[in-house]
Amino acid sequence: MKLFHYAAPQNFYSLAGRLWPVMALLASGLALAGLWVGFVLAPSDAQQGEAYRIIYIHVPVSWMAMLIYLAMAFWSVLGLVFQTRLSGLMTRALAPTGALMAFLSLWTGALWGKPMWGTYWVWDARLTSMLILLFLYLGYIALTSAIEDPRRSDRAGALVALVGAVNVPIIYFSVKWWNTLHQGSSVSLTQSPRMASVMLSGMLLMSLALWLYAVAVALWRVRSLILVRESHAAWVQQLPEVQAHRTLRGMTA
Repeated sequence: MKLFHYAAPQNFYSLAGRLWPVMALLASGLALAGLWVGFVLAPSDAQQGEAYRIIYIHVPVSWMAMLIYLAMAFWSVLGLVFQTRLSGLMTRALAPTGALMAFLSLWTGALWGKPMWGTYWVWDARLTSMLILLFLYLGYIALTSAIEDPRRSDRAGALVALVGAVNVPIIYFSVKWWNTLHQGSSVSLTQSPRMASVMLSGMLLMSLALWLYAVAVALWRVRSLILVRESHAAWVQQLPEVQAHRTLRGMTA
């Protein structure tokens, strides 16, 4: 019942306001630690030399691009089943960060591919499916922005998120299902890591930092979305920040 209490935007607004600064601070500390381990402490790779260090950015952003889309699908299910207003707002709040992660995954992958494969881009199964994921993010953002009615927009966006979620396992298993240039996963839930512990530590620190960053940004962004959608509600008009903004606007008018 406590979870359903926070499903109301007015209750979640204050919770998000308390949580996002903490998440942002933790993300910053972990990112600094991960970069230090990955770019200073970790040794060079025997085969790839210094070029391999891009994995400390590429792998975490790739993981987050997939994870955020699954989170969007999760919120979409909640929205369609329970008709919660917060679900559509959270899905919207996550989408820009997911698109950013997908773009960074493709960009860093291209920078890594040039010294390894001799080219920035190949129509590899994993690269192509990640590109499709970026298009799904952009399509979701464009569709929800084009529909003015909030409920219709949330429903349409939820369907896009759910249908597009099929692409996530395709990205993950593409190196196993097809013969691709992309190397297999160095970290698996069923096998021991195929990399030095210090390298793995740096990558996991960066992954946790980006996860906390995504949560912090989503909580910060959803507060803005709540204020826009609930702008005419009495509880919004009573918020100190809204009253201060109204006073400042009156002074400058």
